[in-house]
Amino acid sequence: MNLVEKILARGSGRKAIKPGDVVVAEIECAILHDLSARSCRVVFENQVGGSLKHPERIVVVFDHQFSPPTEDKAEVLLKTREFCYKHGITLYDCGNGNVHVCTMQNAHIRPGALVVGSDSHSPVHGVMGVFSAALGNDSYAAMVMPHSNCWFRVPDAISIELVGEPKPGTTARDVALWLCATIGEGKGNYYAIKFHGEYIDSLPFWDRWLFPLMAVDVGAKCSYIEPDATTEKFAQSLGLKDYEIVRDDLGTKFAESWRWDVSAIEPQICFPPTVGNVRPIREFAGIPIQWAELGGHGGGRSEDVEMAAHVLRSANKHPRVNFNIVPSSRHVFSEAVGNGNLSLLHERGATWFPPSTGANQAVNMGAMAAGEVTISTHARTFPGRNGSPKSCMYLASALSVAAAAVAGKIVDPREML
Repeated sequence: MNLVEKILARGSGRKAIKPGDVVVAEIECAILHDLSARSCRVVFENQVGGSLKHPERIVVVFDHQFSPPTEDKAEVLLKTREFCYKHGITLYDCGNGNVHVCTMQNAHIRPGALVVGSDSHSPVHGVMGVFSAALGNDSYAAMVMPHSNCWFRVPDAISIELVGEPKPGTTARDVALWLCATIGEGKGNYYAIKFHGEYIDSLPFWDRWLFPLMAVDVGAKCSYIEPDATTEKFAQSLGLKDYEIVRDDLGTKFAESWRWDVSAIEPQICFPPTVGNVRPIREFAGIPIQWAELGGHGGGRSEDVEMAAHVLRSANKHPRVNFNIVPSSRHVFSEAVGNGNLSLLHERGATWFPPSTGANQAVNMGAMAAGEVTISTHARTFPGRNGSPKSCMYLASALSVAAAAVAGKIVDPREML
């Protein structure tokens, strides 16, 4: 069996399972952000009721409404806050980071665990060697909250092997964007995707993170990277103990096995209307921008802040560009304070926001007027997601975002290395 099958088999009390089986499995960690927590709370209170079986396994992070702009938004957070207090749910209130990085950085994701999330990018936690999938709000309210379990159809699996070494200026985010377009949106529908190969093995933990992050955009139910020394070192840095390392059986069979060499990939850019539209960034060079942002579920990592500091160490941001930096967690913010990147980027004209999901859906920030253009490390680029449907959001690496913030237009970041 592969890693996903082993975890689902253990969670459902079975010795073995196969693709297509339907199992009811025990949930070990359930993650919600403020928008979905509100929906789950309403359904639970109005249609289910009673107590929560394992409230200590549920984690809520206020990452979209990180500073409620209206009274009704504040009221929503207040009611959810009271619900968490009443039932003993772990709550990370406003300013703690985005839901995925916050829960990972605060040691809620243990290798080998069965994890569910309310956000579509929940498969990202597969970087820790877990089964992690997104659930709908009603499933949370009807099964996870009162029973601490949920049903799953066991997915078949695809093996993706990445080899080679990209040239300077091409980051892990560029490779992930390229891979999403190369596979194609929906081509991995309901599969479990395993990422591996010498390129994946060479990456530090938070760069590996970017590959399970994009799995949902090709339709995957979940994704994973088999745990190794990098995984265990990260888990131990969080103080995690008593976890189970789960790996594929030797000779595990996959429905499909794909292999790509990443050596020739150059810096990429994703353009509207969907995340499958990706081309070399040089083809878009010269397009003026008004906004640049490091943040969202795809960015705001310490690695992103460091790339921005590298670019802006010798240049200010362009006077007509608003360059926003949104740390993905308080840990990232603290690191920027400690290593001097916070003050450097502030002095170069960037604006720091509270740890959160930033301009995601423009819930608290990031709305654009018709004709405005932004380049960001976010994970989605749908028209109208951030204000006017006549505005435009491009997705790229932190290196490309910082380079554009300095130039005032989209550029090939290799020009600034």
